[in-house]
Amino acid sequence: MSKQQIKQIIEARVSADRITETGVKGVQLFRVTDPMRCAPAVYEPTVVAIVSGSKEAILDGKRHVYDSSQYMCCSMPMPVEAGTPAASPDNPLLGVIISLDTRVMTELAIEMESARGAIRKPGGDPLPQGLTLAHWDDTFTEALLRLLLLGDSQADTTVLGNARLRELYYAVLKGDSGDSVRRAFGVGNEIARSIEYFTSRLQEAITIEDIAAHAGMSRAVFHRRFKQATTMSPIQFVKSMRLNTAAMKIAEGMNVNKAAMEVGYASPSQFSREFKRMYGQSPRQWSNSENHLKD
Repeated sequence: MSKQQIKQIIEARVSADRITETGVKGVQLFRVTDPMRCAPAVYEPTVVAIVSGSKEAILDGKRHVYDSSQYMCCSMPMPVEAGTPAASPDNPLLGVIISLDTRVMTELAIEMESARGAIRKPGGDPLPQGLTLAHWDDTFTEALLRLLLLGDSQADTTVLGNARLRELYYAVLKGDSGDSVRRAFGVGNEIARSIEYFTSRLQEAITIEDIAAHAGMSRAVFHRRFKQATTMSPIQFVKSMRLNTAAMKIAEGMNVNKAAMEVGYASPSQFSREFKRMYGQSPRQWSNSENHLKD
């Protein structure tokens, strides 16, 4: 019943295709009725909960489809292809986007480890992946409903918003994606920190050795642990993040050469070659096809 109540709240507050703020920072409601093919995107640390329809994300060639049975949790920035190919007026996509606040998530992750006993740095176990699908358990559903019910009162939202959001974060940490999230925000989060280090410096000529050194690992160890966490090698991840970011900028109308420079490509010809190799179109063809879709 709680999930149905969440759907009713979204239907009442979002009457047209758009993203609507809830009043709680980082929490948004959305409605989509137009099908959209999967296109390059960069997922930030986020939870996306769907109550109607389905959404797709492709990571390293693997297709992830999630709907009202599973919520998506991205615990670190990830280059993906995302879309809503099944959306329609008869089957609208309805859901909630919850940004994961680094400070609060880190506090909670460490508090959870402390509550279990002495805080220990994770050992050599395989790292959980940065993008996971988690079952809608009762704890998550009830926390999300309590968070969205605040929208009926501005005073309640102002006073209780942060506490209810913290409750939802805790539900995520306890759920199926908990291992992934704790590794990204808690003790032993070197891979997540290395991704944050790189993504904040897309324009710079940073090498894999630089990123590995920032994480405090040898290149070989960094490569192995990075692939466990993201499914991609560091080189593949860096290239995907740069090209996806450039594709998004081009789709928004930025000049191709400027987009290339803003993601660290000094050579326009190299950028065009790698862009076409990844997406099957040159940057200019991509720009034209995106503009055609918007017309």
